[in-house]
Formats: sequence, C-alpha cells, structure tokens
Amino acid sequence: MKNKDFAVFILTHGRPTKVHTYSSLLKCGYTGRIYIVIDNEDIQAEAYKQAYGDKVIVFDKKAISDTFDEGDNFEDRRAIVYARNACFEIAKNLGIKYFMQLDDDYTAFSYRFTSKGKYLHRSMKNIDVIFDAMLDYYKTINVKSIAMAQSGDFIGGENGQFGKGRKLFRKCMNTFLCSTDRPFQFVGRINEDVNTYTNVQSRGNVFLTLSNIAINQLSTQSNSGGMTELYLDSGTYVKSFYTVMYAPSCCKIVPMGETHRRLHHRISWKNAVPVIINESHKKK
Repeated sequence: MKNKDFAVFILTHGRPTKVHTYSSLLKCGYTGRIYIVIDNEDIQAEAYKQAYGDKVIVFDKKAISDTFDEGDNFEDRRAIVYARNACFEIAKNLGIKYFMQLDDDYTAFSYRFTSKGKYLHRSMKNIDVIFDAMLDYYKTINVKSIAMAQSGDFIGGENGQFGKGRKLFRKCMNTFLCSTDRPFQFVGRINEDVNTYTNVQSRGNVFLTLSNIAINQLSTQSNSGGMTELYLDSGTYVKSFYTVMYAPSCCKIVPMGETHRRLHHRISWKNAVPVIINESHKKK
C-alpha cells in the first residue's frame, strides 16, 4: 500500500477457524498490515494466537465497558461494541494513525459501478488501490468515518436506492475507516453502528458510506460465534429499540420484509442530522 500509516483491524470473537475476512483480504491482493482484535474473555484466545501469531491483539473487555454508555444494565458482553471502542487506543499503542475496522465474516469485496457509472457487481483484484483511494479522500474531508456499502444495500439492483448511481450516504456500518485524530465513541450494546451514526451525527459530525464499492457477508446469524448467539437470544425487536432510545427524534420501529416480516429500525434523515440551508433562504 502507498499509505504506510494504515492498518486493518478484524474484530472477532469465538470463531478462530472462521475469520473469513482475513482470507478475503488476501484474495483481493491486500498487502498492508492486518491485526486480529479479540477480548480477554474469549475462551478461544489461544486458538487465535496459534493461527495468527503476533497479529492477535487482546484488549480488556470489562475495562472498556466502563468507558462508554452501553444503553442498559445487563452484564452480557457478547457484542462487538467493546472491540470497536478499544480500537482507537490499540491504534495509538501500535503507532498507527489510520485504521479500518472490519467484521470477521466478509466473503468478498466488490465494485458496484463501472468508471462510467453503470451498475455492475465485480470482485476486486487489487484492494490496496481502493484502501489508498479511500484514505486519500478521508484525509481531505472533515468527517468522523467513511465506510463501504454492504451487499444488502443493493436489494433491487440498479432500480434500488443504492443501485441508481454513485452517491454518498449518511449511514456508516461495518467497515469503519477511522483516525486516532478524529476519535468518537460507539454507544449501545447492540445495533452500535446505527446508534452511533445517528447519535454522533445529530451533533453536527459526519459519517459517510460510498456506494460504488461494497462488502459481501455471510447470511445474518449463519456463522456461529461472534454476536450470532446474542442476536438469536434477543432478536431484531430488542436490537432495533436501542437506536430508538438513542435517537427518538428520528428513529422508529417498522415491520420489514414481504413474507417473513420482522421489526426493524427506520431512520428519518430530515430529523436525524443538521443540514446546509440553501443560500437563497438567507435574509436580505
């Protein structure tokens, strides 16, 4: 990679033989630094160390839990939010300024548009170029974090919201590109990404998702370990209500799906973030 002050953090728990993201990065030609971030409550820690050696970074989960608002009074720490918040200090300790947080279940990284803006789906071959381009862009703008889109964003293909053209969206999930110079806290035990991009952006900060590149993930709750058991225990009903607690002015719960309907959050963006008023409305 051109940028040497950058590393990828793969956040994982309880599945050392199923860190799909690691092999997917190598398959896409990634040559930069990779660290496997686990917590000190992971009973599979030794298996991770045997598989990845000095790439494994262990953080104190209970200590991190005392530094941010979990949104409840439970003691269940089977969640990724602790690792997300630990990454900023981990990066500082490693002397890394820029880092990208990735979940462990990515099976591919793909392009979603041609250079001329035509919709497609094609696997990346040289992801170094993509990470360098994202980082170069990130350095020039005043935002907290930027992310790749997710394959689920493209439901409906070229007629869907994300498939209609290359755009920037105010959401930010999964692939957080961050800087130790632009710290922020993830909040809420569950649904931490949505909680955070609504809560932090409501104060005038910015998060962005690039729609021209995307990650492919394993089907939700099909990969045992990680947060799968927590989601199976609580369901999307509880998960979505965390965001309602953090952003009641812009988030509500709605049924989602055609046949197997389930409750999910919906964000009203006109109520979520400050926006720029057109100069034409300025008083003369």
